[in-house]
Amino acid sequence: MNIIKLDNKKHRDGCMALANDTSLMRDDFCKEKSFRFGSLMLISLLWLLLSSCQDFLSVDNYFSDELKLDSVFAETRYVKAYMWGAASMFPDEGQILQNNYTPGPLATDEAFTGFLTVYAYNGMRFVLGEITAANLYSFNTWGNLYKIIRKCNTILARIDEAKDMTTKERFEIIGYTRFLRAYAYYNILVDFGSPILLGDKIMESNASLADYDCIRSTYDEAVEYICSELEGAAENLPSSVSLMEFGLPTKGAAYGLIARIRLIHASPLYNGGDAARAYFGNWKRSTDGAQYVSQNYDEKRWALAAAAAKRVMDMQASGSVMYKLHTVDADSDTPALPGDVTSDPDYYKEWPTGAAGIDPYRSYSEMFTGESVIPSNPEYVWGRKSAAVTTNTQMSFPQKLDGFNGMCVTQKVVDAYSMIDGSSINNSSEAYPYTETGFTNDVKTFSGYRLNAGVSNMYANREMRFYASIGFSECYWPMSSSTSSGYYNQTIAYYFDSPNGKGSVSSPNDYPITGYVIKKYIHPSDAWGGTNARRMDKGFPIIRYAEILLSYAEALNNLTTTHTIEIDGQQQVFERDMNEIKKAFNQVRHRAGLPGLSGNEDAKTVQSLIEKERMVEFLFENRRYYDVRRWGIYEKEESESIKGMNVEGTKDVFYTRVAPNTSRIGARIVNKRLALLPIPLNEVRLLPSLDQNPGWGD
Repeated sequence: MNIIKLDNKKHRDGCMALANDTSLMRDDFCKEKSFRFGSLMLISLLWLLLSSCQDFLSVDNYFSDELKLDSVFAETRYVKAYMWGAASMFPDEGQILQNNYTPGPLATDEAFTGFLTVYAYNGMRFVLGEITAANLYSFNTWGNLYKIIRKCNTILARIDEAKDMTTKERFEIIGYTRFLRAYAYYNILVDFGSPILLGDKIMESNASLADYDCIRSTYDEAVEYICSELEGAAENLPSSVSLMEFGLPTKGAAYGLIARIRLIHASPLYNGGDAARAYFGNWKRSTDGAQYVSQNYDEKRWALAAAAAKRVMDMQASGSVMYKLHTVDADSDTPALPGDVTSDPDYYKEWPTGAAGIDPYRSYSEMFTGESVIPSNPEYVWGRKSAAVTTNTQMSFPQKLDGFNGMCVTQKVVDAYSMIDGSSINNSSEAYPYTETGFTNDVKTFSGYRLNAGVSNMYANREMRFYASIGFSECYWPMSSSTSSGYYNQTIAYYFDSPNGKGSVSSPNDYPITGYVIKKYIHPSDAWGGTNARRMDKGFPIIRYAEILLSYAEALNNLTTTHTIEIDGQQQVFERDMNEIKKAFNQVRHRAGLPGLSGNEDAKTVQSLIEKERMVEFLFENRRYYDVRRWGIYEKEESESIKGMNVEGTKDVFYTRVAPNTSRIGARIVNKRLALLPIPLNEVRLLPSLDQNPGWGD
């Protein structure tokens, strides 16, 4: 039995030796101008020497015309403004499609588009090989994240200068600041790999140029540092915030990030074995030969991941659980559960033990469309309102109704959705068969959704998340906020000669190149064309409770022996407990109206089911990009050709799987170097000890 401690008190360790000696944070150069943050102030001859890495080594702007940085720390209100100014430098996490800060869905097998990359669909640029170390386009967040870190370090170094600050305010500011700093490092870690850890020390303005040359941490060191910072932040973060403060980090947000990081760290890409060797076996730090990614498998990491997820699951508020899956009670419009399901003995029991008593379509869809009150959604461990998500819905709307008509889902995703009784399309039941011939005869309405007559039988009898997420040919679009005739209650087809098909649109790229669009975030009232057209506000779930449940199940499933973890002073034992795995996994399945595990599955089967479940459950939530990498299956999954329906044909040949007629299919690259983004070239050239990521050269 291994005993491991998940310590929420410890916030410094040996990996900070470098950071205690060197820092890229300079404070004495700068003043602050207004409450705007982001533009650069180039000063001094030294700054000219450092101009090629101006993002990473940047100085702050003025805080206000009259207020020098020294004055910021004279009053608590200015310190808070400075801190939230740093927070505002993070991107809208829902901005995952255009001008995106991370490769996102378009860099995976879940999404595809014909939209030109000149319009900043940079996920497509990534898979087309147009991203280089010299030009990362909107992915060049390295420098901005270090600006945030610098501001956080400045706050932590000077916070005691504000004499009017109460003890409560001091701890609150420290908690938020440490969270923001850790979140910046987290973003570096997942996109760029091992960061340069700076610690708390702020470099003096007279530091020599050589002092700026810092080495990157190992991946293990970075994980331990970020998690320890989040543990420390959690001590001073609120357990919850008011509806008006929705989006501010909480204790749950910190613990949820720890759970995600621990799961990544335990996964094959970063935890020894074939995947770690294939991707990072030869990647060593040039200064001392240390492996950036450990090549030794450590099972206890799965136990730590399980413990971190379980802590979130066990959080309490007013005597009841703090987080739970979003559900809507069943009513007369809710379809009955499919009959004759025998694989899951709990299936017909009342929620939350089984799937009865809730509306699976509304329970899932209303989290994303804006119908559910976003700040009070109990599934959002951490989320925010997202203008980007609302704006991005236009990419899916029909062109003839003032949309862009081309943010597509792949056939691979469509095929991954189960039938309504949980069977796969390749092994469907007699009661709910899957067929690719013929069309439905009757209109069906359920849970506020209309399934037209004349829809391909491919799309009949599918699970509720399919209808909540996918726009297919002959799909019904209510668009009920519009009051102009022809702009609401429309049936949209994508055959070549249909109004929104390739042969009829006015722009050559504004058609659904796979025959499907993403509808997950679109409310029935949303419209982009006609009088009174409006859109509901959207939320973006940075961390959902469904992720915590599936992470817990995955972590337990990978254990082969017993581990004791000390968490928050209490010891807990973790092992591959099938009852615990089933309980967590089945909640997600039951919420979708589907049967879950029987409890007799082996570890390999459970892992395969979890991988499929995450693909469907988190569609267009920016999880798939990271999942296929951490699992070490990126090359296998992304090497499959993108497929869709035959949008070059009329209705009689449309329903045929084909590779879209575009050179982009052949131009998509699958290469190990795409496991990480490159470090910006100007940074690598300036700092001799800053090693580039594997495969990206200089």
